[in-house]
Amino acid sequence: MNLQIPKGTRDFSPEEKIVMDKIVSTLKEVFELYGYAPLDTPILERFDVLSSKYAGGAEILKETFKLKDQGSRELGLRYDLTVPMCRYIAMNPTIKMPFKRYQIGEVFRDGPVASGRYRQFTQCDVDVVGSSSMSADAEIIALIYVAFCKLNFEVNIKVNNRKLLNDILNYCGIEKSKQENVILSIDKLEKLGINVVKNELKEQKIDIGKIDKIINIINIKGNNSEKISQLKKILKDSRGLNEIEQLLSYLKNLNFEADFDVSLARGLAYYTGAVIETFLKSSSVKSAVCAGGRYDNMIGAFLGKGNYPAVGVSFGVDRIYDAVVEKQKTKRKTNAKVYIIPIKTLNEGMKIAQQLRDAGINTDIDLMDRGPSKNLEYANSLGIPYVVFVGKKELQENKVKLRDMKIGKEEMFDINDIIRKLKS
Repeated sequence: MNLQIPKGTRDFSPEEKIVMDKIVSTLKEVFELYGYAPLDTPILERFDVLSSKYAGGAEILKETFKLKDQGSRELGLRYDLTVPMCRYIAMNPTIKMPFKRYQIGEVFRDGPVASGRYRQFTQCDVDVVGSSSMSADAEIIALIYVAFCKLNFEVNIKVNNRKLLNDILNYCGIEKSKQENVILSIDKLEKLGINVVKNELKEQKIDIGKIDKIINIINIKGNNSEKISQLKKILKDSRGLNEIEQLLSYLKNLNFEADFDVSLARGLAYYTGAVIETFLKSSSVKSAVCAGGRYDNMIGAFLGKGNYPAVGVSFGVDRIYDAVVEKQKTKRKTNAKVYIIPIKTLNEGMKIAQQLRDAGINTDIDLMDRGPSKNLEYANSLGIPYVVFVGKKELQENKVKLRDMKIGKEEMFDINDIIRKLKS
């Protein structure tokens, strides 16, 4: 048999999974620090939920894995975590608002496979539903900063507002029916450059004078205050600009700031207000590692009733993983902190291993009856930081030998002293 995994999927080795689990546990810790509660939903959803007019849209629906159960009911694998959240809110109408939830889980898309694009991947979302206040947007940005700080990264967070972009396009004389496509083109500015964007806008039958006007405004330079001041001279009573000012003011209350980027668009039609993108400093990972924004109309439209303002971001766990691995000098292949090597003392070694585990120390033990040199080689290959030799001579003195694998130093300790040392 020629064993293979399905196209567009991948295995995670122990050393890779240890890194991934560390990232996820750090993010969960920060989400809960900010009062967000965990939500979990089935990987399988009814297909009529996934294919709803106000769900993911036609492009995503083409990539949805569709199947039937034995009762011929149409089902699909979830392609994101937002649609299941909407369905959960609809099924729980008495839920208290604001609903602050995070969810980390696998999603599936039957799309083209390329480098960095998979058919099964991890999404990590955090959302606030029910609040239209910019304080919710500010809190999420603060949360992003804290999360990446705990992951030992410096970040640049860019913000803009879709209402502001619409106000700019109105000022430049762009018909409302064309504005969404213009915004989709603006979204490509940083990635593809000004000439590509100009050509796309020409293809949309936008007058060259209007194109230049748009480009000049979205390329306004200066610090946040200077950009706002310049825009106020151009736009009168812009709600989007007012929301940017509120957002930056709330951020100041939290001792954080963001870079107001007038060209930031986020090319998805459902965004209604603030849009957010996060980039790592000093990393070869140049794409956004966390992004999202405000989508005040989507949930209400999806449910066909009620007012559900919402704001949220998604952390790109796979991109964050690539950045973490790039910084790491060594890879751990196990979470064990200590490895017990019994020297013809397996019974005593097993008891000592259990003592260390009872004390909360991750402990492994030789189960192959190998000699000390082979065991040291094994522990070193897994990156286990400490080894304990359990010999008959040491046991007669109620002691064992602890070896620091990093520096090679060996010392005699009793078990309680080892527990104190390894827990310190």
